[in-house]
Amino acid sequence: MKTGILTFHCSDNYGAMLQAYGLKTFLKTIEPDTEIVPYEPFFMRGRHWLIPWCPGMSLIRMARITVRNFLTLTPDNFIQKKRMKTFRTKYLTKGLRPVRTIRGLKKLTYEVYVLGSDQIWNPDITFGLRKAYFGAFSNKYKKFVIAYAASLGGSSLDDSYDQEMRSLLANVDRLSVREKAAVSYVSRLVRREVSAVVDPVFLLDAGEWEKIETPLKKRNYILVYKTENNEKLMECANRLAAEKNLPVIELKYQKGILFDNKQSIVEVGAGPAEFLGYIHYADYVLTNSFHAMAFSIIYQKKFLTFGHSTRNARLENVLEQCALEERMVRSGAEPHDIDAVIDWTKVKESMRQMRKNSILFLKESLADMKNKE
Repeated sequence: MKTGILTFHCSDNYGAMLQAYGLKTFLKTIEPDTEIVPYEPFFMRGRHWLIPWCPGMSLIRMARITVRNFLTLTPDNFIQKKRMKTFRTKYLTKGLRPVRTIRGLKKLTYEVYVLGSDQIWNPDITFGLRKAYFGAFSNKYKKFVIAYAASLGGSSLDDSYDQEMRSLLANVDRLSVREKAAVSYVSRLVRREVSAVVDPVFLLDAGEWEKIETPLKKRNYILVYKTENNEKLMECANRLAAEKNLPVIELKYQKGILFDNKQSIVEVGAGPAEFLGYIHYADYVLTNSFHAMAFSIIYQKKFLTFGHSTRNARLENVLEQCALEERMVRSGAEPHDIDAVIDWTKVKESMRQMRKNSILFLKESLADMKNKE
């Protein structure tokens, strides 16, 4: 079966591209004729332009972001862009012509569409719910639609989206979400089985990720990667650096306008392959990013995860499944001892079970499609 994965592969974001690679690589072991659907709408690509474009963005906000982008522009930004493009072309969309509109999706020849992972059902990211990410478009070749680890960004959406969500979900034949907390919400809307499965990065083991990472010459450092500012995280990093006599390397997409943390080495040139390398060779990882946390677990690093202001469900869900709840630093709480011994044998067994259930969902879903024929 010709299978296409509809996801956020075109976003210049480490997690977005790595989860796309993980799902594509694993699915090809089941259905060799699997590709990333080259759907690259302007509302996803435009946010990464120097002069950004996003639906509904005010001219004032656009001007502010544009000024910030130019004030923080360095040669490393162009290096990062090149590395992002190289990774995407080499591993995700090589030889495929981009599709910019939902009308273009109607001409593709995939029989099965796999939606996800990532926050494809988060209207804050997609500027409203988008039909493409629900398989809600006509196509004479399309036979089956599977949602794999689709995310809302949290456990539910505002009630105002209920009717639209219910209508769009009717286009999906088999449903699964990434956050266990979202199962009840989606089930309430569709009144049929909804599974909770792992993010695609967990479908591959450390050895498979090492094949595509860029090894680093750097050693002995503390890695910081934030998806939003967190003073407690940086205080912890600085304290740990002084205690261990190690430098702090902070991965960022752009440098600060006036200053960055003077106690950190700011790196803005990393692509997805370098991102993996930085995590793999770090002595410690401090983050509030889901995927930085996920790869810290995969690579068995000493790490702490700091709570995110709006997207905590997915962080807590994985930590709970791996019996690593003490690695979460919640608001107002003191960090756990980062050097405390982790029973990685127990964690690997938990991950094996998580992976097993998720693989079963994919195999059963594809078998359903074949039975439907």
